[in-house]
Order: sequence, then structure tokens, then C-alpha cells
Amino acid sequence: MTVNDDSFTDWKNREEIAESMIPLIGNLHRERDVTILLHSRSLVNKSVVSILKTHRFARQIAGEELSVTETLPFLKALTALDLGPSQIDIGMLAATYRCDGHGLTVEEFTAEAVAGATGDNKIERREARDVVLYGFGRIGRLLARLLIEKAGSGNGLRLRAIVVRKGGAQDIVKRASLLRRDSIHGQFQGTITVDDERGLIVANGNEIKMIYADDPADIDYTAYGIKDAILIDNTGRWRDRAGLSQHLRPGIDKVVLTAPGKGDVLNVVHGVNHETIKPDEQILSCASCTTNAIVPPLKAMADEYGVLRGHVETVHSFTNDQNLLDNYHKSDRRGRSAPLNMVITETGAASAVAKALPDLDARITGSSIRVPVPDVSIAILSLRLARETTREEVLEYLRNVSLTSPLKRQIDFTNAPDAVSSDFIGSRHASIVDAGATKVEGDDAILYLWYDNEFGYSCQVIRVVQHVSGVEYPTFPVPVA
Repeated sequence: MTVNDDSFTDWKNREEIAESMIPLIGNLHRERDVTILLHSRSLVNKSVVSILKTHRFARQIAGEELSVTETLPFLKALTALDLGPSQIDIGMLAATYRCDGHGLTVEEFTAEAVAGATGDNKIERREARDVVLYGFGRIGRLLARLLIEKAGSGNGLRLRAIVVRKGGAQDIVKRASLLRRDSIHGQFQGTITVDDERGLIVANGNEIKMIYADDPADIDYTAYGIKDAILIDNTGRWRDRAGLSQHLRPGIDKVVLTAPGKGDVLNVVHGVNHETIKPDEQILSCASCTTNAIVPPLKAMADEYGVLRGHVETVHSFTNDQNLLDNYHKSDRRGRSAPLNMVITETGAASAVAKALPDLDARITGSSIRVPVPDVSIAILSLRLARETTREEVLEYLRNVSLTSPLKRQIDFTNAPDAVSSDFIGSRHASIVDAGATKVEGDDAILYLWYDNEFGYSCQVIRVVQHVSGVEYPTFPVPVA
């Protein structure tokens, strides 16, 4: 047998193992509301090849590939436990057991590591929480995809309605088509049909009512059977408390804005300050995509090294706010053709840092350039640290943060030498540290942070909505603070 034959045989064996994992993962998700992760990446509804690629990705951050032969025993051990709703990272279980299993069997180690999700500690499954999308643009459609994806267990969040202005003939058909196919993010994973007579989009069995209205005051959501819902405003039309309060109609309990909030509206970056949300808070903001990209790594650096001052330069993909060709625009430069120019513009991300990190005693400035790519941006974060360090130390620290810290869902890490922006389309993290581009000299550090300003940000929004709705289930093993 040749070396190539050995490699192919090994691949086929791993394919067979990954295939056996799929029904176990699916059953845990549907029957017990347990989401299986591998280094913060969900394995729910993933193909055989996707599962194998996710295992291989561990090589980028952990230094060596994680094999399905290592993780399968932990997955099997989980199926034998009386688990409650939770997220369980079998990558962390396998990696921790490899380092020190305390002489326990895989079954004993697993039971001990996830004890917080079993027995008397088990969380009861909750009824689905109604969600309404106000607006159905770039972010709205990605939020819809995520909400439908997460409805698989029948619990958690349930997308009940989408509110838009009537766009003319075939409106619902055209909007369903935009949900079904996306030029950047690809095909919707599932089936979508339209019930024009009842005004419904049916996506993977989820009946979603299309509500046509020009003003929030025109809607009584209870007339559609919607109650205690969380409304996500992704129009950006209102950004202060007075404007957003218009959404607090019958059937709506809370309002979440997908843009920086003004005035006293709390700006939330999940993973950093979401625990400060008061239970009775009805209006909050998820800040901007750039704020979500820079605040988690900024907090990580401040916690370890201290930050005296900083500047963020954002190289941002163009958006629908700009013109395709030169035309009038209320902003000074955004009227110039987006796909033909680099456009200097303003960013509020730096000033928003103070709202998300009020204890950070450092001045952060910022500027932005829009560039001719349709998605994925990069933030260049230049920091003056409180102590000197080395590039190797910073990279090892940030790699560990991405693997085991409470910020592991927000911060990803790559050391791919040829990484470019399109590699990060579909990333579910708020930002990805580019190890190869990182520069450190004494007390100066420059971090290059990629982020999918559409999808990664939408994932952060969903995390906030899960938190305020009470369906953000605990993760095991518990991340190290």
C-alpha cells in the first residue's frame, strides 16, 4: 500500500466517524436543546466534510489537528447523561482531557466537566420567545437566517413576523427570493415557500407573517397572536429612546437596535457588557459592527497589559448607504461611487468604546475608509500598553483567549500566512486576530482584526437577544476567566 493509499484510507475512516456523529449531534439538539460545539463552532446541522474541516481548523489555533477519533468518545458519553439545555464544547473536553484527565475514564471526566448541566443543576427547557424583525435589509435577512437556524430544537427564539413597507406587486415573493439566495452569503440552508394568500413566508416549517406598515403606531401585534416579543429594529431609522419607544406596542416587550444607540440607550457588546443589562430594560442597542469587532480584543489587551491610549483605523467594505455611481448624498464623500473608490468617512466606533468599556481609562480615536469589497472589513488597532511585552507573548495570549476564555465566542484567531478578506465571509465571531500581521515593539502593539461586518455582527445581535430572552444557555466546560 502506498503512502497516498494510507492517507485516503485514513480519510475514509474519519468520514465514517464524522457521519456517525451527525445523528448524535442532531438528537441532542432536537430532544434536549443541547448544542454541540467544537472550539466555539457549532456542529449542529453540519455535513460530514464540515465536521472534518472544523476539526482540522483546530490546528490553526491549537497547534495540532483535532481528530474525530478523539472527540467521538466524548460525544457518546454526553448522550448517556441526563443533560439539560446547554452548549457543550467537545473540542475543549478533548483538549483538556489530553492535557490532564486526572486518571478518569472519558465517561467519568465528561460527567464531571458538564455536571452543571445535569441532575439538580439542569435548566428546564423554556417556551419559545417570539421575535419580530422591523426591517428586512442586509442585517434583517441574516438575522432571519440565524433565527430560523436556531429554531431547530423547537425552543429558544421563534421568528414570528417581519415588518416592512409595501414594495409593490409580488412584494412577498421578491423578499422571499432575497432570503433564499444571497450574492455574498450563498443559498439559504433549507426550504422556503410563500403563502401569498395568508401573507406568510414559510422557512424550514417556520411560518413568518409579513406585516406591511409605514409606522410602528399602525401595528397591534397581538392581532397576529404575538406576545411578549423582542422586536429587532434593523432600519436604523430611530436611534434614541423616544424614537425606539414607538415600537413598544401591544405584543412587544423589548426593543433591540442594530445600530449605535444615542443618548441614554445602553450600547451592548455581547461578551463584554451584556451582563449589565437590567431585567426590566426594554430598549437597548447592539452598537455597530466595528464596535463589536474592536471592543472584545481591546478588553482582552487591557485586562492583561493595560492600555494607555489607542487609535483604530477601519478599512470597511462598502454598504447600501453609499451610491453605486456618483450621485447626491447628504454626507460629504459617500455620494461618490462605492465600487470604484476608496472613500474616507467617519466612524463612531471609537467613541462607542467608552459606552461599552466605561472602566477603560484610555483615549481611543478612530477613522474609517470604505473600500470596494462587498463584505468583510479589517480594523487596525494601534495601542500604547501600560507595560512592555513581546510579539510572541501577545500572540500566545490572544490565541488562548480565543480558545478558552469567556471571550472565545467573540475573538477568533488565525495564523494562515495567505489570509485575505473573503476567507472570513460567514465568520460567526465578532473579530479574528491575524497573527501574521500583528506587530509588537516594547509597549506598542498593532492588532489587525478581520470581521464579517454583516454575518459576524448579526451573530452578536442574536447572542444579545438570546441573553435578554433567557435562552442563552450555559457553556461547558466553563471557560477560564
